[in-house]
Amino acid sequence: MFWTLPTMLTWARIMAIPLIVAVFYVSLPAQLANVVAALMFILFALTDWLDGFLARRLKQTSAFGAFLDPVADKFLVSACLLVLVHLHRIDVFVALIIIGREIAISALREWMAKIGASKSVAVHMLGKVKTVTQMVAIPLLLYNGVLWGVNTHYWGVWLIWIAAVLTVWSMAYYLRKAVPEIRARVR
Repeated sequence: MFWTLPTMLTWARIMAIPLIVAVFYVSLPAQLANVVAALMFILFALTDWLDGFLARRLKQTSAFGAFLDPVADKFLVSACLLVLVHLHRIDVFVALIIIGREIAISALREWMAKIGASKSVAVHMLGKVKTVTQMVAIPLLLYNGVLWGVNTHYWGVWLIWIAAVLTVWSMAYYLRKAVPEIRARVR
């Protein structure tokens, strides 16, 4: 099921990355670039929910879709974090924590799948809360202004640091679940 509607929405998230990045490199006024990038991120982040909903509703789930969906999310988030570092809106340390965790957990999940223990590192609510927190923080930081009397940069920075803490916490959780499985199978 390579070209189903849900999979095409996932591909759209990947294709959005250069568009969001390019917004900051074309000659748009700074605030307009911020608004466009924030709206694009929100639109494409919502496709994460929509593609899953449609895959289940249309009975178009597939192993390929299950693989591609988290990859698209990680690419989109990582690209936006790097843009935010480049724009000096977040600390590089935050980006390293979040991106490093994604790489580490992806590798851990791959390893666990190879040893037949992938259920021990299945997605947990802590990881979902982390994802929601960063998905709210990123558009606030991309917008980087005052919206309805709210300083989006201020709240975005707080939320991205909370996401970084949740990132470390969830990584520790997944590692704690995986270590006994690894010890049992690797001797």
